[in-house]
Amino acid sequence: MAVNQIKQLLSHLNSQVIGQTELTQSIIIALLADGHILVEGPPGLAKTRAVNALSDGIDANFHRVQFTPDLLPADLTGTDIYRPETGEFIFQQGPLFHNLVLADEINRAPAKVQSALLEAMAERQITVGSKTYALPELFLVMATQNPLEQEGTYPLPEAQLDRFLMHVEIDYPDADTELKILKLNRGESLDEINHALPAEVDKLSQLDIKAARKSILEIHMSEAIETYIVQLIMATRKPQAYSDELRQWIEIGASPRATIALERCARAHAWLNGRDFVAPEDVLAMLENVLRHRLILSYQAQAQGIDANKVIANIAQLVPVP
Repeated sequence: MAVNQIKQLLSHLNSQVIGQTELTQSIIIALLADGHILVEGPPGLAKTRAVNALSDGIDANFHRVQFTPDLLPADLTGTDIYRPETGEFIFQQGPLFHNLVLADEINRAPAKVQSALLEAMAERQITVGSKTYALPELFLVMATQNPLEQEGTYPLPEAQLDRFLMHVEIDYPDADTELKILKLNRGESLDEINHALPAEVDKLSQLDIKAARKSILEIHMSEAIETYIVQLIMATRKPQAYSDELRQWIEIGASPRATIALERCARAHAWLNGRDFVAPEDVLAMLENVLRHRLILSYQAQAQGIDANKVIANIAQLVPVP
Protein backbone atom coordinates (compact mmCIF):
# COMPACT_ATOMS: atom_id res chain seq x y z
CA MET A 1 0.00 0.00 0.00
CA ALA A 2 2.79 2.40 0.96
CA VAL A 3 4.53 1.86 -2.40
CA ASN A 4 1.38 2.85 -4.29
CA GLN A 5 0.96 6.01 -2.20
CA ILE A 6 4.58 7.02 -2.79
CA LYS A 7 4.21 6.34 -6.52
CA GLN A 8 1.10 8.55 -6.57
CA LEU A 9 3.18 11.30 -4.94
CA LEU A 10 5.91 10.82 -7.54
CA SER A 11 3.28 10.95 -10.30
CA HIS A 12 1.96 14.22 -8.81
CA LEU A 13 5.48 15.69 -8.85
CA ASN A 14 5.99 14.64 -12.48
CA SER A 15 2.67 16.25 -13.47
CA GLN A 16 3.76 19.53 -11.89
CA VAL A 17 7.44 19.47 -12.91
CA ILE A 18 7.61 18.49 -16.56
CA GLY A 19 10.74 16.82 -17.95
CA GLN A 20 12.73 16.62 -14.70
CA THR A 21 12.18 12.96 -13.82
CA GLU A 22 15.62 12.56 -12.26
CA LEU A 23 14.97 15.54 -9.99
CA THR A 24 11.53 14.34 -8.89
CA GLN A 25 12.72 10.76 -8.29
CA SER A 26 15.76 12.05 -6.35
CA ILE A 27 13.54 14.20 -4.11
CA ILE A 28 11.35 11.17 -3.33
CA ILE A 29 14.42 9.01 -2.64
CA ALA A 30 15.84 11.72 -0.32
CA LEU A 31 12.49 11.77 1.51
CA LEU A 32 12.47 7.97 1.84
CA ALA A 33 16.14 7.72 2.81
CA ASP A 34 15.76 10.53 5.39
CA GLY A 35 18.45 12.75 3.86
CA HIS A 36 19.02 16.18 2.35
CA ILE A 37 19.49 17.00 -1.31
CA LEU A 38 21.59 19.56 -3.19
CA VAL A 39 20.32 20.48 -6.66
CA GLU A 40 22.50 22.30 -9.16
CA GLY A 41 21.12 23.77 -12.36
CA PRO A 42 20.47 27.03 -14.24
CA PRO A 43 17.61 29.31 -13.11
CA GLY A 44 14.08 28.58 -14.28
CA LEU A 45 14.19 24.78 -14.15
CA ALA A 46 11.37 24.39 -11.57
CA LYS A 47 13.57 23.61 -8.57
CA THR A 48 11.37 25.72 -6.27
CA ARG A 49 8.24 24.38 -7.93
CA ALA A 50 9.36 20.79 -7.25
CA VAL A 51 9.58 21.33 -3.48
CA ASN A 52 6.28 23.22 -3.51
CA ALA A 53 4.66 20.26 -5.29
CA LEU A 54 6.16 17.90 -2.71
CA SER A 55 4.74 19.96 0.16
CA ASP A 56 1.31 19.87 -1.55
CA GLY A 57 1.47 16.07 -1.67
CA ILE A 58 2.43 15.34 1.94
CA ASP A 59 1.04 16.42 5.29
CA ALA A 60 3.91 18.75 6.13
CA ASN A 61 4.75 22.44 6.22
CA PHE A 62 7.15 24.16 3.85
CA HIS A 63 9.31 27.30 3.89
CA ARG A 64 11.56 28.83 1.25
CA VAL A 65 14.62 30.86 2.27
CA GLN A 66 16.44 33.00 -0.28
CA PHE A 67 20.10 32.92 0.72
CA THR A 68 21.91 36.25 0.34
CA PRO A 69 25.29 37.63 1.52
CA ASP A 70 23.61 39.65 4.30
CA LEU A 71 21.65 36.69 5.73
CA LEU A 72 22.21 36.11 9.46
CA PRO A 73 22.11 32.80 11.40
CA ALA A 74 19.07 34.09 13.35
CA ASP A 75 17.23 34.47 10.02
CA LEU A 76 17.31 30.65 9.85
CA THR A 77 17.23 29.50 13.44
CA GLY A 78 15.01 32.14 15.01
CA THR A 79 15.84 34.33 17.98
CA ASP A 80 14.78 35.33 21.49
CA ILE A 81 12.18 38.12 21.46
CA TYR A 82 11.65 40.33 24.52
CA ARG A 83 8.02 40.60 25.67
CA PRO A 84 7.63 43.81 27.72
CA GLU A 85 4.21 42.76 29.04
CA THR A 86 5.75 39.75 30.83
CA GLY A 87 9.35 40.93 31.11
CA GLU A 88 10.53 37.64 29.57
CA PHE A 89 12.38 36.54 26.46
CA ILE A 90 10.35 34.19 24.25
CA PHE A 91 11.99 32.11 21.54
CA GLN A 92 10.60 32.89 18.08
CA GLN A 93 11.15 29.89 15.78
CA GLY A 94 12.83 30.45 12.42
CA PRO A 95 12.31 28.77 9.02
CA LEU A 96 14.36 25.70 10.02
CA PHE A 97 11.47 24.51 12.19
CA HIS A 98 9.48 23.58 9.09
CA ASN A 99 9.40 20.01 7.73
CA LEU A 100 10.55 20.98 4.23
CA VAL A 101 13.04 23.79 3.78
CA LEU A 102 14.18 25.13 0.42
CA ALA A 103 17.56 26.84 0.74
CA ASP A 104 17.63 28.78 -2.52
CA GLU A 105 21.11 29.66 -3.84
CA ILE A 106 22.72 28.26 -0.72
CA ASN A 107 26.24 29.26 -1.78
CA ARG A 108 25.38 32.98 -1.50
CA ALA A 109 25.31 32.91 2.32
CA PRO A 110 28.40 33.53 4.49
CA ALA A 111 30.16 31.03 6.78
CA LYS A 112 28.16 31.69 9.98
CA VAL A 113 24.88 30.97 8.20
CA GLN A 114 26.35 27.81 6.66
CA SER A 115 27.44 26.73 10.15
CA ALA A 116 23.91 27.15 11.53
CA LEU A 117 22.46 25.16 8.63
CA LEU A 118 25.13 22.46 9.06
CA GLU A 119 24.10 21.88 12.69
CA ALA A 120 20.46 21.61 11.66
CA MET A 121 21.24 19.13 8.86
CA ALA A 122 23.67 17.04 10.90
CA GLU A 123 22.12 17.00 14.36
CA ARG A 124 18.44 17.76 13.65
CA GLN A 125 18.69 20.55 16.20
CA ILE A 126 19.66 24.23 16.45
CA THR A 127 21.39 26.14 19.22
CA VAL A 128 20.48 29.71 20.13
CA GLY A 129 22.52 31.16 22.97
CA SER A 130 22.76 28.50 25.65
CA LYS A 131 19.63 26.59 24.60
CA THR A 132 19.26 23.77 22.10
CA TYR A 133 15.98 23.14 20.27
CA ALA A 134 15.01 19.92 18.48
CA LEU A 135 13.79 20.14 14.89
CA PRO A 136 10.78 18.21 13.53
CA GLU A 137 11.17 14.45 13.05
CA LEU A 138 10.40 14.89 9.35
CA PHE A 139 13.02 17.39 8.23
CA LEU A 140 14.34 17.69 4.68
CA VAL A 141 16.54 20.44 3.28
CA MET A 142 16.63 20.91 -0.47
CA ALA A 143 19.38 23.37 -1.37
CA THR A 144 19.95 24.85 -4.82
CA GLN A 145 23.01 26.23 -6.57
CA ASN A 146 23.30 28.15 -9.82
CA PRO A 147 26.37 26.91 -11.76
CA LEU A 148 26.36 29.84 -14.19
CA GLU A 149 27.22 32.72 -11.87
CA GLN A 150 29.98 32.54 -9.26
CA GLU A 151 30.33 36.24 -8.37
CA GLY A 152 29.35 36.92 -4.76
CA THR A 153 29.21 33.24 -3.79
CA TYR A 154 30.88 31.28 -1.00
CA PRO A 155 31.99 27.72 -1.82
CA LEU A 156 30.30 25.23 0.49
CA PRO A 157 32.74 23.62 2.95
CA GLU A 158 33.45 19.91 2.42
CA ALA A 159 31.93 19.07 5.83
CA GLN A 160 28.62 20.57 4.77
CA LEU A 161 28.66 19.03 1.31
CA ASP A 162 29.16 15.63 2.94
CA ARG A 163 25.92 16.10 4.90
CA PHE A 164 23.90 16.12 1.68
CA LEU A 165 22.64 12.65 0.81
CA MET A 166 22.75 13.47 -2.90
CA HIS A 167 23.93 16.13 -5.33
CA VAL A 168 21.72 16.20 -8.41
CA GLU A 169 22.60 18.05 -11.62
CA ILE A 170 19.77 19.14 -13.91
CA ASP A 171 19.81 20.75 -17.34
CA TYR A 172 17.47 22.48 -19.80
CA PRO A 173 14.57 20.41 -21.23
CA ASP A 174 14.33 19.34 -24.87
CA ALA A 175 11.94 20.96 -27.39
CA ASP A 176 9.05 18.49 -26.86
CA THR A 177 9.22 18.91 -23.10
CA GLU A 178 9.35 22.69 -23.46
CA LEU A 179 6.07 22.56 -25.42
CA LYS A 180 4.43 20.60 -22.60
CA ILE A 181 5.71 23.17 -20.08
CA LEU A 182 4.22 25.95 -22.23
CA LYS A 183 0.80 24.25 -22.29
CA LEU A 184 0.88 23.55 -18.54
CA ASN A 185 1.75 27.17 -17.77
CA ARG A 186 -1.00 28.47 -20.07
CA GLY A 187 -3.55 26.16 -18.44
CA GLU A 188 -2.55 27.29 -14.97
CA SER A 189 -2.79 30.95 -15.98
CA LEU A 190 -6.33 30.39 -17.33
CA ASP A 191 -7.34 28.58 -14.13
CA GLU A 192 -6.03 31.52 -12.11
CA ILE A 193 -7.99 34.04 -14.21
CA ASN A 194 -11.16 31.91 -13.93
CA HIS A 195 -10.57 31.42 -10.18
CA ALA A 196 -10.69 27.65 -10.70
CA LEU A 197 -9.97 25.61 -7.59
CA PRO A 198 -6.78 23.52 -7.76
CA ALA A 199 -7.24 19.76 -8.06
CA GLU A 200 -7.31 17.99 -4.71
CA VAL A 201 -4.20 15.95 -3.97
CA ASP A 202 -4.33 12.98 -1.59
CA LYS A 203 -1.83 13.96 1.07
CA LEU A 204 0.67 11.41 2.32
CA SER A 205 0.81 11.42 6.12
CA GLN A 206 4.07 11.53 8.07
CA LEU A 207 3.12 8.13 9.53
CA ASP A 208 2.97 6.73 5.98
CA ILE A 209 6.45 8.10 5.29
CA LYS A 210 7.72 6.53 8.52
CA ALA A 211 6.21 3.17 7.53
CA ALA A 212 7.78 3.40 4.06
CA ARG A 213 11.20 4.13 5.60
CA LYS A 214 10.84 1.06 7.84
CA SER A 215 9.91 -1.14 4.84
CA ILE A 216 12.94 0.13 2.92
CA LEU A 217 15.33 -0.72 5.76
CA GLU A 218 13.85 -4.23 5.93
CA ILE A 219 14.26 -5.22 2.27
CA HIS A 220 16.93 -7.82 1.56
CA MET A 221 20.48 -6.75 0.76
CA SER A 222 22.94 -9.59 0.21
CA GLU A 223 26.49 -9.57 1.56
CA ALA A 224 27.72 -9.44 -2.03
CA ILE A 225 25.88 -6.12 -2.61
CA GLU A 226 27.12 -4.71 0.70
CA THR A 227 30.70 -5.64 -0.29
CA TYR A 228 30.13 -4.09 -3.72
CA ILE A 229 29.04 -0.78 -2.13
CA VAL A 230 32.09 -0.76 0.14
CA GLN A 231 34.44 -1.55 -2.78
CA LEU A 232 33.00 1.34 -4.83
CA ILE A 233 33.75 3.74 -1.98
CA MET A 234 37.18 2.20 -1.33
CA ALA A 235 38.03 2.80 -4.99
CA THR A 236 37.80 6.54 -4.27
CA ARG A 237 40.22 6.24 -1.32
CA LYS A 238 42.68 3.76 -2.83
CA PRO A 239 42.41 4.48 -6.57
CA GLN A 240 45.94 3.18 -7.19
CA ALA A 241 44.57 -0.34 -6.65
CA TYR A 242 42.39 0.05 -9.75
CA SER A 243 44.24 2.22 -12.26
CA ASP A 244 47.07 4.72 -12.52
CA GLU A 245 44.72 7.15 -14.26
CA LEU A 246 42.26 7.05 -11.39
CA ARG A 247 45.07 7.63 -8.90
CA GLN A 248 46.09 10.79 -10.76
CA TRP A 249 42.53 12.14 -10.82
CA ILE A 250 41.42 11.72 -7.17
CA GLU A 251 42.96 13.89 -4.46
CA ILE A 252 40.64 12.89 -1.58
CA GLY A 253 38.04 10.12 -1.62
CA ALA A 254 34.61 9.74 -0.05
CA SER A 255 33.90 9.37 3.67
CA PRO A 256 31.94 6.56 5.38
CA ARG A 257 28.87 8.79 5.04
CA ALA A 258 29.04 8.03 1.32
CA THR A 259 28.85 4.29 2.05
CA ILE A 260 25.80 4.79 4.26
CA ALA A 261 24.16 7.16 1.73
CA LEU A 262 24.74 4.76 -1.18
CA GLU A 263 23.23 1.87 0.76
CA ARG A 264 20.15 3.88 1.83
CA CYS A 265 19.59 5.31 -1.65
CA ALA A 266 20.02 1.91 -3.34
CA ARG A 267 17.45 0.44 -0.96
CA ALA A 268 14.97 3.26 -1.69
CA HIS A 269 15.55 2.86 -5.45
CA ALA A 270 14.87 -0.89 -5.30
CA TRP A 271 11.75 -0.36 -3.16
CA LEU A 272 10.40 2.29 -5.55
CA ASN A 273 10.85 -0.17 -8.40
CA GLY A 274 8.77 -2.79 -6.61
CA ARG A 275 11.56 -5.15 -5.56
CA ASP A 276 12.09 -6.66 -2.12
CA PHE A 277 15.85 -6.97 -2.69
CA VAL A 278 18.66 -4.65 -3.78
CA ALA A 279 20.30 -5.38 -7.13
CA PRO A 280 23.59 -4.02 -8.55
CA GLU A 281 21.62 -1.75 -10.92
CA ASP A 282 20.09 0.01 -7.89
CA VAL A 283 23.56 0.78 -6.57
CA LEU A 284 24.82 1.99 -9.96
CA ALA A 285 21.69 4.12 -10.50
CA MET A 286 22.48 6.12 -7.35
CA LEU A 287 26.29 6.18 -7.57
CA GLU A 288 26.74 9.51 -9.40
CA ASN A 289 24.35 11.50 -7.21
CA VAL A 290 25.85 10.08 -4.01
CA LEU A 291 29.52 10.56 -4.95
CA ARG A 292 29.47 13.69 -7.14
CA HIS A 293 29.92 16.18 -4.28
CA ARG A 294 32.11 13.98 -2.10
CA LEU A 295 35.18 13.65 -4.34
CA ILE A 296 37.98 16.20 -4.35
CA LEU A 297 39.76 16.00 -7.69
CA SER A 298 43.42 16.73 -8.29
CA TYR A 299 44.69 19.82 -10.12
CA GLN A 300 45.82 17.46 -12.86
CA ALA A 301 42.26 16.20 -13.39
CA GLN A 302 40.89 19.76 -13.43
CA ALA A 303 43.57 20.84 -15.92
CA GLN A 304 42.55 17.97 -18.19
CA GLY A 305 38.87 18.94 -17.97
CA ILE A 306 38.00 15.78 -16.02
CA ASP A 307 34.91 16.25 -13.84
CA ALA A 308 33.47 14.12 -11.03
CA ASN A 309 30.96 12.46 -13.36
CA LYS A 310 33.74 11.05 -15.55
CA VAL A 311 35.69 9.82 -12.52
CA ILE A 312 32.59 8.09 -11.12
CA ALA A 313 31.86 6.46 -14.50
CA ASN A 314 35.46 5.17 -14.50
CA ILE A 315 35.03 3.73 -11.00
CA ALA A 316 31.80 1.99 -12.04
CA GLN A 317 33.66 0.31 -14.90
CA LEU A 318 36.70 -0.73 -12.83
CA VAL A 319 34.98 -2.20 -9.76
CA PRO A 320 33.69 -5.73 -10.53
CA VAL A 321 29.89 -6.08 -10.40
CA PRO A 322 28.71 -9.06 -8.26
